[in-house]
Amino acid sequence: MEHLIMLSHVQNTNLPTRHNRATRFLHAGLALAIVTQLVTSLQMHGPDDVQAGDILFQVHRYSGLAATVMAFGLWVTILVRSRGTDLGALMPWFSGRRLMALGLDIKVHAGAALKLRLPEHDPPAALPSAIHGLGLVLISAMAASGAVYFAQVALGLHSAEPDGMIAMTVHLALANLVWAYLIAHASLALLRHLMQSMRLSTMWSLGR
Repeated sequence: MEHLIMLSHVQNTNLPTRHNRATRFLHAGLALAIVTQLVTSLQMHGPDDVQAGDILFQVHRYSGLAATVMAFGLWVTILVRSRGTDLGALMPWFSGRRLMALGLDIKVHAGAALKLRLPEHDPPAALPSAIHGLGLVLISAMAASGAVYFAQVALGLHSAEPDGMIAMTVHLALANLVWAYLIAHASLALLRHLMQSMRLSTMWSLGR
């Protein structure tokens, strides 16, 4: 069984590495929206009972709504696309076979880390796929929690003051995790690009 899993792992490296245009477009839009949200959150002044928040808060709010739409679009694209990592690889937690492959890939990455080197770049491999899936869940949850806050205020179900709101408690708690994921994800992608083991254009290009 282990031999078959490792053989499948090797065969996956021959899959196309360029994602379809919809995936690349939504990934770029979602990344830009999330960066905008994180940067504006550093200096913005949010709403309270007497004012609606400054211009940075308004940019934060609407970039968050855009992120929610694009995250939903990316989930739909993952379900219907014919090229790219499938949903089962992004969410391996419900398959014994995929969890076994994930365990083996973790050992590969741990062994490389102990030797102070990066393992060979293999986007369809179990660990990178699972990490990408967790990142998408994390970003989707942060965007959705902000959208819930927006809807509650717009419908008059809660005052604009976010204190005590469950949605905003979740939103703020996830923000630090998103910072960590974004920095690690972008840094590793740039390092791979500089080492010429991958090209950023495989994701950051809107051409065919």
